[in-house]
Amino acid sequence: EQLWFMVLWARYFITGPKIFSRLFRNLVNTMAPSLSPIRSHHVAVIGAGAAGLVAARELRREGHSVVVFERQKQVGGTWIYTDHVEPDPLSVDPTRPVVHSSVYGSLRTNLPRECMGYRDFPFAIRSGVSESRDPRRFPSHGEVLAYLQDFAKEFGIEEMIRFETAVERVAPAAESDGEGGNVKWRTESTEKEKKIRRDEIYDAVVVCNGHYIEPRLAEIPGVSSWPGKEMHSHNYRIPEPFKDQVVVLIGNSASAVDISRDIAGFAKEVHVAYRSNPADTYIKQSGYSNLWMHSMIERVHEDGSVVFQNGETILVDVIMHCTGYKYHFPFLDTNGCVAVDDNRVGPLYKHIFPPALAPSLSFVGIPCKVIPFPMFELQSKWIACVLSGRIMLPSKEDMLMEIKTLYATLEGEGIPKRYTHSLGIDNFEYNDWLASQYGCSGTEEWRKDMFLASFMRKMEHPETYRDEWEDHHHLVAQAYHDFSMYI
Repeated sequence: EQLWFMVLWARYFITGPKIFSRLFRNLVNTMAPSLSPIRSHHVAVIGAGAAGLVAARELRREGHSVVVFERQKQVGGTWIYTDHVEPDPLSVDPTRPVVHSSVYGSLRTNLPRECMGYRDFPFAIRSGVSESRDPRRFPSHGEVLAYLQDFAKEFGIEEMIRFETAVERVAPAAESDGEGGNVKWRTESTEKEKKIRRDEIYDAVVVCNGHYIEPRLAEIPGVSSWPGKEMHSHNYRIPEPFKDQVVVLIGNSASAVDISRDIAGFAKEVHVAYRSNPADTYIKQSGYSNLWMHSMIERVHEDGSVVFQNGETILVDVIMHCTGYKYHFPFLDTNGCVAVDDNRVGPLYKHIFPPALAPSLSFVGIPCKVIPFPMFELQSKWIACVLSGRIMLPSKEDMLMEIKTLYATLEGEGIPKRYTHSLGIDNFEYNDWLASQYGCSGTEEWRKDMFLASFMRKMEHPETYRDEWEDHHHLVAQAYHDFSMYI
């Protein structure tokens, strides 16, 4: 021990305090998996969807005391299907009753089940389960919900959850005596059924409330005087109400692709407008007699017509925005330390910790265009170990510097703020970094290959990629070989 401290002091004088602190932090983080938890905290987790469930498990595994707040009657978050929709079809009225699901009836996953499950609780086809379960590789939303319910049951998570409890305000407590780790959090909540209001203090808060509730809308010149119906895909459930109508969908993400084909079986015509298409785009979709691809809408008129950039003019009954969602934290008061600017949540170190409030405030599930469940798991492991003291964060100044560098890089590449958290293929590098902090293995090669193969097949065969995947057999075999230690 004396020799070890002599080496550390020598390093300090040779490198200087700033570089030494980084060397020391790296040393501690390398040793972290073999060290015992240092601190146990009382932690509030907001949400019991896929992110909140695994966050609760990892926090408890690390020795923390956990309370999960969930607005709905059951676990599952956005994967809980309901045929209810909001009375405001655009979901812009702040006083509207909010429906906390965007799942439509025909929805199936756009990732294979082997790829999307938690690492140590595979989303595999298990023997002895109910015949009502969906064994397909790209299963329905109901199968994903059942998987999350299985996960919660397996790890006893429901005992930590307060169901039908709305979190109304989360803010630094008056008795907090500093920044970051010294900040405690006042959490105000109401339990609906028992009409119980609680005002509690927690050592830390992990925000897992999802980001599929508050819609983003496209800007359409002239829409204020257009007489047709506007809606967001958040309020789409089934295609029958669009029978014999002319419908325009804006967007080209998974929901637009699915819903346009869903509606085409009932609507008179379906037109899909996408801002990234060349201005002269006008393509009839193969396999359909009533589905066309366009460039973006140029403007709309009082007579009900919609004019596209390609010059086409069509009389339209419904415009549906399949344009994504805003990050929204109406309950969170950080005195300006965390803000949402053009859908950039920041500043956040590694999309998780706000430097001024780290590690007592963190977020799980902010990145998009990712394989979500494995990422939630790795984020949660890191948060749990940072809170216990087994992993050290950089200084506030170093975290802010890295965030500023990221923002400058994005700006230099001409990437708008709203894409700050869109990782895409960088998801693997991000997950591997998180895994290295915790001391576990990175993303499996079969998972990477399966994701990329599925993505390419989806681009080439959007109609059939979920059911035609014979060339994936070797990857499925590799996945189930890995799963054998858990199933």
